[in-house]
Amino acid sequence: MNNDEIRLHLYLIRHGETEWAVSGRHTGSSDIPLTTNGENEARELGRHIRDIDFTQVLCSPLQRAQQTCELVGLNRAAEIEPDLAEWAFGDYEGLRLAEILKIHPGWNVLADGCPNGEMPAQILQRTDRLIARLRKLKGNVALFSHGKFGGILAARWIGLPITESSHFPLGTASVSMLGYDHHHPEVSVIDLWNVVGHQSLETLSFQTLT
Repeated sequence: MNNDEIRLHLYLIRHGETEWAVSGRHTGSSDIPLTTNGENEARELGRHIRDIDFTQVLCSPLQRAQQTCELVGLNRAAEIEPDLAEWAFGDYEGLRLAEILKIHPGWNVLADGCPNGEMPAQILQRTDRLIARLRKLKGNVALFSHGKFGGILAARWIGLPITESSHFPLGTASVSMLGYDHHHPEVSVIDLWNVVGHQSLETLSFQTLT
C-alpha cells in the first residue's frame, strides 16, 4: 500500500476519571487531575492500545487529558492541540445540572451555551476547524480529549448538528474510532464507540490497518 492509499483512523480517547466526573460537576476549563481510579483506568486502556502504530498523537492542553496520554504511554509523541479542549462552561463551571437548572430553567448547553463561557456557535467553529485539519492526516491518529467535546466531534464528523451529540456519550478512559467507509471512502463513519477498559478491547485489533 503506497502513501496515497493509507487511510485515516481517528482513535478518540476520553481522559480517565476525575473527582468532578464522579460527582457530576461540569468540568470544562477547570484544570483538575485524575483520581487514583482514573489513573488506573488510563493504564488499563494503555495495555490494549500500546501496540498500535500511531502516526500522530494530539492531546488537549488540560492536565486530565495529558495525564491520560502519559499513562497510556503516548506522551512522548504527543502534540498539544488547543481545539481538543473541553467546552468552557463559564459561570456554570463546577456546578451540577440541578444547580444550573435553578439558575436557568430548561437549560441545555448544546442550545444555550454558557454565560462567560463558550456558546454553541463557537464550539461549532472550533470543531469544524479541527476536523478540517484532521481530514488532511493519514494513518492511525490518537486524540486525547473530553466527554462533551468528544461527542460533538463525532456528531460533526458524520455531518450532524451539535445538538445531536447528546446521542454520543463517552465513559471515562474510553476509546472510540472515527474514519471512512471502506467501500465509499468519501463517507465519514463511526467505526467504534465508547469502549472502556472493562469491556473487550480486542475489537480494536482488526481496526489497526494503515
